[in-house]
Amino acid sequence: MIGLSKLLCLCACLLCSACATPVQPWQKGALAKTEMNFGSDRMEARFNAHIYSSKEAAAGGASVGGGGCGCN
Repeated sequence: MIGLSKLLCLCACLLCSACATPVQPWQKGALAKTEMNFGSDRMEARFNAHIYSSKEAAAGGASVGGGGCGCN
C-alpha cells in the first residue's frame, strides 16, 4: 500500500512540475502584444458595459445602486 501512495505522489509531482515551465525569450514578443492584455479593446469594453447597464434591472447603471426597469 505504501508503494501505491509513493507512486501516486510521484505522479502528482511530475504532473505539477509540467505547469511551471518558464517563458522562453522568443515567446515574450507574442505575450507583449496588445491583443494579449485583458481589456485591450476599449470600444468592446465600453460596449459590454453599456449592454450590462442596459440589462441590469437592480442597478441604476454601471456600479450605481438603485432601481428601475433597465430599459434604455
